[in-house]
Order: sequence, then structure tokens, then C-alpha cells
Amino acid sequence: MKGLDWLVYVLALSVVLWALLSAGGPKEYAPSPPDKVFEDDGPFLPEPSALDNRILIQVDEPRAGVGTAFSVDNKGRWLTARHVVDGCDEVGILIGPNTYVPAESVETDPNYDLALITTGRSPIATPFDLESQMRVGQRGYHIGYPQGRPGEVSSRLLSRSKLVSRGYRRSEEPVLAWAELGRTRGLVGSLGGLSGGPVFDENGLVRGVIVAESPRRGRIYTAAPRAIADFLDKRGIALNTDAGADRREFNSGNYDSTADMIRRELQVVKVACSIEGGADG
Repeated sequence: MKGLDWLVYVLALSVVLWALLSAGGPKEYAPSPPDKVFEDDGPFLPEPSALDNRILIQVDEPRAGVGTAFSVDNKGRWLTARHVVDGCDEVGILIGPNTYVPAESVETDPNYDLALITTGRSPIATPFDLESQMRVGQRGYHIGYPQGRPGEVSSRLLSRSKLVSRGYRRSEEPVLAWAELGRTRGLVGSLGGLSGGPVFDENGLVRGVIVAESPRRGRIYTAAPRAIADFLDKRGIALNTDAGADRREFNSGNYDSTADMIRRELQVVKVACSIEGGADG
């Protein structure tokens, strides 16, 4: 009787093992392949939605400091972020070693973190593309003066977001969120000072203006193309959309040297803000 019980036990165990092994083999229990966070040829960026992620930032009172701007035409007009020049008693752009040209005027808009600086003249206009659809995962190259020194960051486009400002200035505006991929050698810590600079695509065309960063998350936020187009259109500025001689292509291996050339040509410049009695920031 004991032998029969043992035989029944063995047969039952064999049936269980057969059922488990025949349900899909080893692949049934293998972990799923990780999702590709970035696709070089990803889906088109969707239209703005009420479900877009909201990014809350605290805007402090204006203080002296530096930022970045870039030429929008050859008539002495430069685009930057509003918070770079907000509340400044004097604004100037660096055109040579310790040589600043004072701004003749500074225009801002209550709806956007954008500003237009006007000086006597400017070099060739930086080429823009504010019309073409953008793809999730496409490369971006952020050029300017982080920490007051020449520097740049490479990134990939993540999504649309809404930037919600509170504190000294209250506003909500559409932005694009970029995931930081790399920096040029020696650039560590905060990207303060990069604000107001352009983000170029691989074809050397401007796709946004840098308005905020999230160092903890490795994110950079740029003004949405439609916001930039609306801001400049209100001021009667016709953009350079010719991807011709003024365009320099970017890639992961040359974006530092390409950025240096663009700065030398004064398409991208440092902005200095001075406030009477204010401390440097």
C-alpha cells in the first residue's frame, strides 16, 4: 500500500511539473525588455493638453547677475529670458573681453518668460525653425554662459509641460521638457546663467529659449516654439528661417566646438544685469 501511495505522489508531481514547463518555457518567466526611453525617430510631440505635467518654480526678487541672449536679426535685437533682465537698472551684452554694449531698450511680455534686448547693431541672424513638428527623443543642444562661463549641454526632448511661476512673478506658460544627456568638460553643478540661451536641433536651427532647469531631475525647460513665435510676431520681427550658410550642424561629438564658433561670431552672447545696491547672483 505504501508503494502505491508513493507511485501516486510521483505521478502527481510529474503532472504539475509538466504543466509548469509547458506553459511557455523559460521565456514565460524572463523579465520584459526595458522600454526605450528615447527614440531617435520617436512619435511626434503631441499638442498641448490639460494633462501636461505642471512644473512649479519660485521666482525670487530680481538681483544682479548674468544670463545668455542670442541674435534674432542683424538690426541689434537679441532674445533672452525675461527673468534674466527683470528689474535690472542696466543691461548689457558682452561683445569682447570685458567689453559690454549697453542695451538701448528691453521689452518684456506678461505672458511669457521672454525678453527682447535692443542694441545698436548685431551680427548675422540666428536661424530658427518654429514651425516643423518635433519628435519625442530628438536631440537638443543648449548653448550659453552657465555660471557666467562658456558652456553647453546636450539633451533629448521628453514632453510638453506647463511652467507655473509663483513668488515675485506669477504666470503659467507652455514649455518643452528636455532630459540632460551630457555636458562639456568642466561644467558641473547649476546651469544658472544658461537662461535665455537657445536650444539648437541637429540641423543648427533654434527650437526654443532656455527658461528654467531642474538640477535634481536633470531637466531643462525651454519656451515653446509657438510662444516664441507669438512674442516676436507682436514686435514685427521676421525670423531667419533659411537653413543656409548661417547654419552649423550639431552632433554629440562636435557640439562643444560648434558652440564656441557660434559664440565667437556673436550669435550667442553673455548678458549682464546690474541693479543699484544689488548683490551679484
